[in-house]
Amino acid sequence: MAEHKHGEMDIKTQTETFDGFMKWTTYTVVFLLVLVILMAIFIT
Repeated sequence: MAEHKHGEMDIKTQTETFDGFMKWTTYTVVFLLVLVILMAIFIT
């Protein structure tokens, strides 16, 4: 079995995936907040 050396693994793909997930999550939360605010203004 290969010897593990800390800090030598290529994590570019994992980093890009996490960044995309965080961007999608942020946009979704902002959209939902705007939707709730608009509903509170126009439905009441």
